[in-house]
Amino acid sequence: MEPQNLAAVSGFLLLDGVPPDDPELQPLLFGLFLSIYLVTVLGNLLIILAVSSNYHLHAPMYFFLSNLSLADIGFSTTTIPKMLENIQTHGKSITYAGCLTQMSFFFLFGCLDNLLLAVMAYDRFVAICHPLNYPVIMNPCLCGLLVLVSFFSSLLESQIHCLMVSQLTFCTNVEIHHFFCDAPQLLHLACSDTSINTMLMYFIGAIFGGVPLSGILCSYTRIVSSILRVPSTGGKYKAFSTCGSHLLVVCLFYRTGLGVYLSSSISPSPGKGAVASVMLNPFIYSLRNRDIKRALWGMISRTA
Repeated sequence: MEPQNLAAVSGFLLLDGVPPDDPELQPLLFGLFLSIYLVTVLGNLLIILAVSSNYHLHAPMYFFLSNLSLADIGFSTTTIPKMLENIQTHGKSITYAGCLTQMSFFFLFGCLDNLLLAVMAYDRFVAICHPLNYPVIMNPCLCGLLVLVSFFSSLLESQIHCLMVSQLTFCTNVEIHHFFCDAPQLLHLACSDTSINTMLMYFIGAIFGGVPLSGILCSYTRIVSSILRVPSTGGKYKAFSTCGSHLLVVCLFYRTGLGVYLSSSISPSPGKGAVASVMLNPFIYSLRNRDIKRALWGMISRTA
């Protein structure tokens, strides 16, 4: 096949974006993913509203949680609406500009999720290991700075991936075996030598994914070491309960995130369920947190 530059390609085909041509299965899947998307958006908006409207939740932990909810809204909006459109219209196409935009926002919000989880781990480390200095260390200026650094770092990673893909030369084959535009899948379609691009992609992934993960592991190593020195069983349980929900979200995020990332690079047909489960991270955190549940029920009861 004759190679052509990416700018000349009018669009791509998302072969895994539409279920099999079964008239009974398509409405079911459309309703399922539409429900997940609406629950994700509305639920995260409720979390943001509860944190912002309740004075007792004006704490660093809940400030980071509200930003995590905002990032998850963006993360789900990047992929799910296009998939719903393709299911409803029985189409598979996505434009060139739409593909690059979707890939850029996917990396932006995915990396932002990752960095915010690392920031929340640091917050738990300070709260448990340095409780007396917690209000001084985790002051509003530092919290805002951590969120801004996380956002601009995520923006940098997404733009590097977008620039890297935009320089590729493609053949007439524009079939992406995924339900959204992903960098590893686009590298597979390139006609030019992508060895340097592949090495750069994994290097960037190791930095923007490995450094936050190392920070999380380091924080929880110190947290566990500090908790084990607590003499009373009740004190240990209270300390573990303050970070148990965050640790559960971290495990779910990395398990499903690595599953999507590795399957995108190796398997031609990765599952959609992993991305859907990542979108529910703030819900898992909130359902295990009594303060958030109390604020949500209070807000719902006042509305009723």
